[in-house]
Amino acid sequence: MPRIIVAIDGYSSCGKSSTAKLVAKQLNYPYIDTGAMYRAVTLYFIQNHISLTNPKEVEQTLAGLQISFRRHAELGRNDTYLNGMNVEDEIRKMYVSERVSEVSAIPEVRHALVAQQQRMGRSRGIVMDGRDIGTVVFPEAELKIFMTANPLIRAQRRQQELMEKGELVGLEQIMENLQMRDHIDTHRSESPLRQAEDAVFIDNSMMTLDEQVELVVRLADEQIALKVRRDANKA
Repeated sequence: MPRIIVAIDGYSSCGKSSTAKLVAKQLNYPYIDTGAMYRAVTLYFIQNHISLTNPKEVEQTLAGLQISFRRHAELGRNDTYLNGMNVEDEIRKMYVSERVSEVSAIPEVRHALVAQQQRMGRSRGIVMDGRDIGTVVFPEAELKIFMTANPLIRAQRRQQELMEKGELVGLEQIMENLQMRDHIDTHRSESPLRQAEDAVFIDNSMMTLDEQVELVVRLADEQIALKVRRDANKA
């Protein structure tokens, strides 16, 4: 059975990661959370007081960072490791969210992580979500999804996620953070957030998670079947 790349892009807190994880599970593909990679870099920069305006310092710092994902069997999730340390919970905190778009906009950061992401997908058969997967990382992906949701619904989802982790943040603060991140993500000069021309647009404001997963898996199955037919015609 041929393997494809499923690229899921979209705005912050629109549910793309939750959908991508379950889609990957159903397709039996690895799942790569690129947002977690940028969060891990942001965390390191914050903790080590790295100057974002010093390209040389940024490049030297990136050369010493190792980001990987490991399965947490007990919790049933993929955890993010930074230089061998589990940072999954820390990178989801609000103080990291407030800086991640700023760090992600730095060209040196994007070049380093995009190269790593492309290496991860060389053998195909992968589900990856982020901001520029279908436009920059894998423009040749067989299935591209662009997800969004109503800003208020996104803020409420983010607030619930934080509450489940014991972090209480006001809805107004979350909405301001999302608006700031949206502006930076869509206006940065390096790999801005935009919908690929051949991406399937999904507004999931009124969709359940199960409905989102079912839709994306169906679209993936269609692309796999199409690839089977194409390979058969070449034989």
